[in-house]
Amino acid sequence: MTGISLSLEGRVALITGGSRGIGASTVKLFISAGAKVVFSYKNAKKEAENIVQECGPENCQAVACDLDGPEPAAKLVAAVVRRFGRLDVLVANHGVWVPAAVAVETMSDQQWRSTLAIDLDSVFGLVKHAVAEMKKQPKLHPAAGSIVLVSSTAGQRGEAFHCDYAAAKGALISMVKGLSTELATSGIYVNCVAPGWVETDMSVPALRDPASREEIFSVIPLGRVGRPEEIAAPILFLCTEHAGFITGEVFNVNGGAVLVG
Repeated sequence: MTGISLSLEGRVALITGGSRGIGASTVKLFISAGAKVVFSYKNAKKEAENIVQECGPENCQAVACDLDGPEPAAKLVAAVVRRFGRLDVLVANHGVWVPAAVAVETMSDQQWRSTLAIDLDSVFGLVKHAVAEMKKQPKLHPAAGSIVLVSSTAGQRGEAFHCDYAAAKGALISMVKGLSTELATSGIYVNCVAPGWVETDMSVPALRDPASREEIFSVIPLGRVGRPEEIAAPILFLCTEHAGFITGEVFNVNGGAVLVG
């Protein structure tokens, strides 16, 4: 009996926000599974270059891109096809979370618009252009394409004083549910990974503050925050043949936190 391996051999992936944290772990894991990867970054040029050097320029390419709306997606998808000839997997991992707690009545219009532009509008652009490419290219694998959007526990249960972030991440979950049925007949799988608190640069301010750290840990049944590689692994799984009958799902990776919030 032949087993199904966690392999992405022969597939090309675009991973956004790939220079640090969850994105960097996902880039490395995908390459170890045999994929070719183009990943985007905004400011972390040195970290991005280090990943390319570590994984090999024959396996990956870093592209500087400010995903602040739907428009930059077209050039980013085109860069993937130009470098590796096709696009089989999209992982929309980039995002922004404002550490400061802001009551809704004092939240600036600028913060609201910026968060949704980065966390939601840009994802629409990425999906739009990635799907167009997946539909027109020759099918070389059982799936015509795999899309994984990285949402959050906040997208399911909300997050007080961060209504901008919760709204954007909740919208991603709704996108997954609608797109999964829309794209199923085209052989394109659409799923979501929803992390809780993870040890990344974005969460450092909250995790270093004693009061917020205590509050964070109090609602995680496993008693710790996640590691980036613990989010990367489910993302990989959802893009392999092991997940061949899974689409439209929200994969919770949060130490049980979503159950008690």
